[in-house]
This record gives sequence, C-alpha cells and structure tokens, in this order.
Amino acid sequence: MRSVSIIGIGCTKFGEHWEKSFRQLIAEAGIEAILSAGVEGKDIEALYGGSMASGRFIGQEHIGALIADQLGLNPIAATRVENACASGGTALRSGYMAIKSGEYDVVAVGGVEKMTDVGVEQAAIALGGAGDQETELFHGASFPALYALMARAHMTEFGTTEEQMAMCSVQAHKNGMLNPKSQFHREITVEDVMRSSYIASPLKLLDCSPITDGAAAVILCETEKAKKICEQPIEIIASTQASDTLALASRKSLTEMAATKKAALDAYKQAGIEAKDIDVVELHDCFSIANILAIEGLEFFKKGKGGKAVEEGKTALNSEIPVNPSGGLKCGHPVGATGIKQAVEITEQLMGKANKRQVKDAKIGMAHNVGGSGATAIVHILRKA
Repeated sequence: MRSVSIIGIGCTKFGEHWEKSFRQLIAEAGIEAILSAGVEGKDIEALYGGSMASGRFIGQEHIGALIADQLGLNPIAATRVENACASGGTALRSGYMAIKSGEYDVVAVGGVEKMTDVGVEQAAIALGGAGDQETELFHGASFPALYALMARAHMTEFGTTEEQMAMCSVQAHKNGMLNPKSQFHREITVEDVMRSSYIASPLKLLDCSPITDGAAAVILCETEKAKKICEQPIEIIASTQASDTLALASRKSLTEMAATKKAALDAYKQAGIEAKDIDVVELHDCFSIANILAIEGLEFFKKGKGGKAVEEGKTALNSEIPVNPSGGLKCGHPVGATGIKQAVEITEQLMGKANKRQVKDAKIGMAHNVGGSGATAIVHILRKA
C-alpha cells in the first residue's frame, strides 16, 4: 500500500458570512488549497466533498458536482460525503484511501457548510438529524441535551465540575484569539461561562459551539510524487474510523465515547506510536464536555481525569498535550468543514506556519472528528517529514 501526504491547504474565515454564498465559500478554500499545493486543476484526478445538511440549510444537494463545477475541475469524479459532523473527516479518509489503493495520485478534499441562512430552530432540527431522530430528536432531545446527559454522568461518576468544563471554553477562546480565521476573537473567563444561560443543564451557552459558515480544503498526493511537487509535504501516517450506536440509550456507558477510543487505538497501532508521541491535537469539542471525553478517549489522560487535567493547564499551548490551538469547534463549527479544518491546522503546525499559536517543535499531530454524539469517530495522524 502506498503512502499519502498533504501538499496544499486552504480555509476561509469561519463566522456568519451573510455576504458569501455556499459556492463562494468552497471556491475560496479550494482555490487557496490548489494554489498552495503548486498544482493545476488538470493534475487533480478526483474530488471528495464533506457536507452534512446542505439540503436543510440552503436547499442544495448534489454537492460533489457543485464543488467540481465551482473549482473548474470537471469532468473528474466528484463525490459528496455525509457522516454528520464527521463529514469532513470522512471525506479526508475517502481521499486518503483512494490514493492509498493506487486508484489516483492527486485528490482534492473539501468540506463546507452554510448554516446561518436559516433560523436557530431550523438549524437545531438539521443538526438533530445526526442523532437518532426516532428515539431522541422526535422526543425533544436536542444535541445540547444529549451532551448534557453525558456531562451529568461524568460529573456524577468522576466528580467533574461545571467550572472544569468552563475552563475548556476559556482555553478555546484564548487560542482562538491567535487564529485570524476563527469565528471569535474575544477572551472569556470562567465567570463569563458560569453566568451564561443554561441551554441544557449543566451545559450553558458558552459551553456550546456556535452556528457557523465556512469551508476548508486540502490537496492529497501519493508521497513519492508529493516530494517532487511540494517543498514540505505532511505525511498521513494513520487514518482510522469507528462507530457506535446512534442513540445514547443503547450505549454501554455515557462517560466515554467507544468509537473515539477504538479509532484512536487503531490509529496508534497503524502509525506505530503511542498517545505520548502526539505533539499537538485538534479534537472535536462541540461542547465543553466533549473536550474532556476526547482527551480521555484518545488516551492522553486516564478516564475520569480529563477535567482535572484541563484545570491544571495540561492541555494549553506548549503544555503536556496542546489541544485545539486553532480555537477548536468552540471558535467555529461549520459542521461539514470541521474535519478538514482540523487537518489544515495540524498541517500548518507541522510546517511551522501557525504563527502566534505555533506549538514548539511539533513533529506529529492528530485530527479527531466526531459525528453526532459519538456514533462516528475519525482519527488521522500526521507527521512532519
């Protein structure tokens, strides 16, 4: 099997883009990725685009063909990938496998979502489809409610506090201040989080990721060819995926994400490394409790110790394991684009081009993308050549 590397990256600013359309966003990110890769459109052999709910958000389906059209890439094969909030990560894995198998040498992968063209209630319904519609959403269990159940279970079993969860949000905003493409450039305090309104107890407004517009893209290439094209290709040394039950009620535990743990263990084995070898991680923190569940599931900290680790500053920039230097999902979560943006951030970190948020001596990085309340987990491990 062949090796795969990232040779080009692109990302829009995340936020409320009233002035830009869905197709303009993906064109902006895609063109930036192609230009940074140093390739031409004719060099790209296939395209995979992640988008979770474009039909509900903007009334547009058939996204693969739309992206190819907007980037002038016709007549290559173009495929839309949907896997809830893990749509971007799954698109990246699809492109990775297409090159790994020998089918293609150069592939474009993108993710895009335009979420602010509908009201908050409509957006919540669209996002709710990532859970079990029949047993959860139909009965009023929105995603804040589902993650609140996990948060409450973690608090009960391990003594995790609302203040520790708030610290996840505080850290995310602090990192986001250093990222010109994050949605928020405003630091917050634990007191700010604790004073914000409850959405679903114990989760408050500032424990939750926002509604976001944005797009991101990467260009993948077979590694030997990449070395001839790119000055500093970033190799993908592991790509794994795992699943769990869609409904929380069917799971063995509410205090862990089994799919995350399975994907992480498989990724470490595939890459021939351990959790301690990861220098920087972009993980899926759609809610503050998701941050804590992730750092435990990815084996950076023992189960039940995640909240304390955050409290002790062990996940801050240039600490024991720097988490979400980009600001993470808390500073922008256009669901179909998130998994690709994570890969963009890790690539910048390994290239040493992350500017003020640069993690010192980063050589191995991880991107962790979750679908729904943990029914899907995608893990990629990247390495600096």
